[in-house]
Amino acid sequence: MRDDGEPLLPREVPLQLIDPSGRAVADPEYEAPGLDRLVEAYRGLVVGRRVNEECTALVRQGRLAVYPSSHGQEACQVAAALALADGDWLFPTYRDSVAVITRGVDPEETLTLLRGDWHSGYDPRERHVAPQATPLATQLLHAVGVAQAARFRGEPTVVLAMCGDGATSEGDFHEAMNFAAVFAAPVVFFVQNNEFAISVPLSRQSAASSLAAKGVGYGVRGIRVDGNDVAAVLALLDEAVAHARAGGGATLVEAHTYRMQAHTNADDDTRYREREDVAAWVARDPLTRVRTFLVEAGALTDRLEDAIAREADAVAADLREAMGREAAVDPEDLFRFVYAQRTPQLEAQWLGLQGELARAGEEEGR
Repeated sequence: MRDDGEPLLPREVPLQLIDPSGRAVADPEYEAPGLDRLVEAYRGLVVGRRVNEECTALVRQGRLAVYPSSHGQEACQVAAALALADGDWLFPTYRDSVAVITRGVDPEETLTLLRGDWHSGYDPRERHVAPQATPLATQLLHAVGVAQAARFRGEPTVVLAMCGDGATSEGDFHEAMNFAAVFAAPVVFFVQNNEFAISVPLSRQSAASSLAAKGVGYGVRGIRVDGNDVAAVLALLDEAVAHARAGGGATLVEAHTYRMQAHTNADDDTRYREREDVAAWVARDPLTRVRTFLVEAGALTDRLEDAIAREADAVAADLREAMGREAAVDPEDLFRFVYAQRTPQLEAQWLGLQGELARAGEEEGR
């Protein structure tokens, strides 16, 4: 426990409010979100799954350069976005496109990064969503900085920083945790433990009893949750965000989930894991369990389910059309946004490129 009496060690069994068969599970500490909120979450799951499927197809068609799918992890993605207020900040990773879209960022703008057009295709300030971070754990330090700045300004802002299990092996993760603990920064560290850091299994990354237990050494409370149970993830993140907003400091949340597909389209996961291991997680799918729960509760009718499916298909169709359009490219953008005032070296490089482009144009015209 901390000096103020708050327990730090996570529970031995991850929080679960809906089991894989769709049955409600009672918990003495947490209550499941209301049916309306769970329907909203289900909508996000269906749209998110459709986006994952569409983006995987777009990679195969050459319209996306790469896509790290969150197939099977949609409960974490959707809950992370829904737990935040409008003024809060989300710091996502390269695998968190569904969370970014659920937060309200246009899908086309979200996928611009993975298409290879820009470092970030959206304005982070518009929806309070930081650019998706490809380097592991670097965004956690930025998240803590934003949280601390909001604290200095007296704002009620909470920051939710997402990462994977592999990121917990990085120094930036530990530095961010320590800073957040010492200064009681209003930040929630949300670790999606999908069992693999590319090809490295969790057993070769950490010997800790759980990743949530790593918070103890810094004075940060750790909590574990079934990452495929959107009700449990949402309930827990709601509490963690409220805890931070009330001045309680940071929380480390470990969501136990599984990466159902390869790391990216450039990865062959058959080289390091068995198909039987992947198949075992199909029964724990986050969509089917909450769908079963909502249908039995009478909150998800055939008509509503059809409407949600049509909405998801429309999002996918719009995304497919957008990624099929050729991007307007301005070569000067390579130099325009490096410094506020262009340096003589960059100016010389730009003039050199202009000359090369002019010569190439003359050769094409011959």
